[in-house]
Amino acid sequence: MRVKMKLIIQIPCYNEAETLEIALNDLPRNLEGVDEIEYLIINDGSRDNTVEVAQKWGVHHIVNFKQNKGLAKGFMAGIDGCLRNGADIIVNTDADNQYCAEDIATLIHPILEGKADMVIGARPIDQTEHFSFIKKKLQHFGSWVVRKASNTNIPDAPSGFRAYSRDAAMRLNVVNDYTYTLETIVQAGREKIAITSVPVRTNEELRPSRLFNSIWGYVKKSMLTILRAYMMYKPLKCFSYLAVAPIAVGLLIGFRFLYYMTIGQSGGHVQSLILACTLIIMGFLTFMIGLVADVIAANRKLLQDTQYHARKTEYDAIYMQQKLEKETVKTYRIVGESNREEDAFERVSVSL
Repeated sequence: MRVKMKLIIQIPCYNEAETLEIALNDLPRNLEGVDEIEYLIINDGSRDNTVEVAQKWGVHHIVNFKQNKGLAKGFMAGIDGCLRNGADIIVNTDADNQYCAEDIATLIHPILEGKADMVIGARPIDQTEHFSFIKKKLQHFGSWVVRKASNTNIPDAPSGFRAYSRDAAMRLNVVNDYTYTLETIVQAGREKIAITSVPVRTNEELRPSRLFNSIWGYVKKSMLTILRAYMMYKPLKCFSYLAVAPIAVGLLIGFRFLYYMTIGQSGGHVQSLILACTLIIMGFLTFMIGLVADVIAANRKLLQDTQYHARKTEYDAIYMQQKLEKETVKTYRIVGESNREEDAFERVSVSL
């Protein structure tokens, strides 16, 4: 017997009144393998009538922020809302209708087949006309860096068009305030979450991107996000790399001092010995920091496992309660209608 699947499509919004309805109109109403589709928007402190547009259109769920908190926090709030409402699959897309909504069927297909828990939509970057030459090259370079940091083969890491299974969504954690796209891929790769990518199409640009003010600002923030995520999940490896340089330079200078000492000319090279010792100590301390960070990372894994089970218990309980309430209301309606029919039959009998 096939398990019923519920899909919730979430859209982060910040002052998207002009484009939101266009994006919503393109969303699918039914999909093969999915029994129920609902829509959720995250109102990230919008100052226009984004919420009114969503309500008028008929969006099922709205998550409201009183002030703008950024894309990362909005994304996680949306994931929380989807899980609380019983989503088996969650699709995230943009309010500017950047992505072709028809490709949602392609996006969720690996999850429905049980081949993946996280699917990233890969845009045709080189064929996207509104991307500048520099942006295209930086997109490729950033995706390459993420592939190396996450040990995955995702070709379009910054893509926000993605799908999550319920299990994968409950394992997500985003600690930076900038964007969720890069960090979640690094987490998925390092936590061995089944992740894949599928080609998707894009629509014409309706408005410029609001995620960054300049290309170089985006690059700086993205690199810091990737580095931070990599240090979180592979701290010993990261700090070991940092420790190699000062230790290697210190040893070279130390061997140089030993050479002069063997030929009896060490008197004027004491500074080299001090520098060598300083560099070696710095490298050793950096490695020790890596060991401590690795122990903290191991403890974090235990906490994440506890968090996952706590989330699963909470979300499943909330969903079962909502389902029970709906069934109770349905039962009351059936009983009420039955009673009304009996009363009408009795009145007809009496009149006869």
